[in-house]
Amino acid sequence: MGARYDYALAVPTDGRRRLAVGWLVLGLVSLIASGLFSILLVLSRAPLVKDVFPLVDFFHVALVVHVDLSVLVWFLAFAGVLWSINSTGRLLGAGWLALALAVAGTLAMSMAPFVGRGGPIMSNYIPVLDDPVFLTGLVVFGAGFMVLILRSMAAVPLVGVRPDGTGALRFGLNSSLVSAAVALIAFGWSALEIPPSLDGKAYFELLFWGGGHVLQFTYTLLMLVTWLWLASAVGARLPLSPRVAMLLFGVGLVSVFLTPVIYLAYDVTSVEHHRLLTWLMQFGGGLAIVPFVLALLYGLWSGPAPGAEGRPLKAALLSSIVLFSAGGLIGFMIHGSNVKIPAHYHGCIVGVTLAFMGIAYHLLPRLGFDPPRSRMAAWQPYVYGGGQLLHIAGLLWSGGYGVQRKVAGSAQALRSGAEMMGMGIMGLGGLIAVVGGLMFLVVMLRSMLRPLAFSRRGGTAGQ
Repeated sequence: MGARYDYALAVPTDGRRRLAVGWLVLGLVSLIASGLFSILLVLSRAPLVKDVFPLVDFFHVALVVHVDLSVLVWFLAFAGVLWSINSTGRLLGAGWLALALAVAGTLAMSMAPFVGRGGPIMSNYIPVLDDPVFLTGLVVFGAGFMVLILRSMAAVPLVGVRPDGTGALRFGLNSSLVSAAVALIAFGWSALEIPPSLDGKAYFELLFWGGGHVLQFTYTLLMLVTWLWLASAVGARLPLSPRVAMLLFGVGLVSVFLTPVIYLAYDVTSVEHHRLLTWLMQFGGGLAIVPFVLALLYGLWSGPAPGAEGRPLKAALLSSIVLFSAGGLIGFMIHGSNVKIPAHYHGCIVGVTLAFMGIAYHLLPRLGFDPPRSRMAAWQPYVYGGGQLLHIAGLLWSGGYGVQRKVAGSAQALRSGAEMMGMGIMGLGGLIAVVGGLMFLVVMLRSMLRPLAFSRRGGTAGQ
């Protein structure tokens, strides 16, 4: 049996908890809005249905908003939850300013498709609408993210010279903060170096390429922190000491520090700049994953079965590990520009999302709300994760036949029954995943509408 290391953070009961709740609400609202656009996305690509509904012209607009809300806003809002919990009480006003800016920016980006007239630009990592309303919203959201990082870095608690499980989690969250700061620097560095003659897709592709790659390290570090926290919450016996965990977090951090070296060595418009950032993410970002996965699977296998409140957490953890691992493996199968690419990043992105969903369930009673009590909470990660697994399996299948990415309707040029079947599996999995996402929102909203139950139990949020 592995030694038992307790990886957990105490949730403060002062203004930091209210700030964390504010970021959580922003994340949930972004998921609700993203879900509405995801329904249009799935219908616009599924065989037969795509020809019935006049959605093709709206496909790319919906894709831009869906990606930005479900990845950029949701992930960074949840980063705000975790960084607010892992902070001292300093500069709380700056924390609320960051949240206000992020809310204003998210609202502008969500409304842009209905009030603006800009066309979609499918740049990697952060697609945009070439419209003043959307771009202003993105800048305001970015300003909120910058204030969040500065405030969080000014209010980090000490890890300690003899770190325990809590110290290891703090080190992981502090590492994700540094990674996020480097991502902002990369965005600014790219903006200064892009030739003024470039515009449109070429401009935004170069603008977001470097910082977008670094953000993946931020998301991965946050996911690894939540994996350890969830494993301890369900009683897993992890054979991973806090010092080893910190060493693995440091591997990702060292990779982040290589980003400025690439910027200094090669111009942002060069092929070498693009390739080195890609290789950095592929190899530097994946080195720590395998030891974490092996330790977590062993800990879950050797630990006791969780109780009713722990079942949703274990389901989310297992589903997250499976989806993230599947996405990582698909990344090594990519050749050319086809739907294997979205299969890869959907697996990784959904793996992070499931980890955040699981820790959100765990945080509910610690943030002053009822814990998830229904069977729906225990099944929701499997429904969402299973649907997404079907979704990426269909994309992987179709990618083997050369079906192109970022197209819809007749532009997909589905020629054979195998291609139709692959995209059909994709559509079915996407719809199942939408159901799983709705289940998560229902569970969360039910619990958050019963806040008085926490005070009746008389517990402390830090337990």
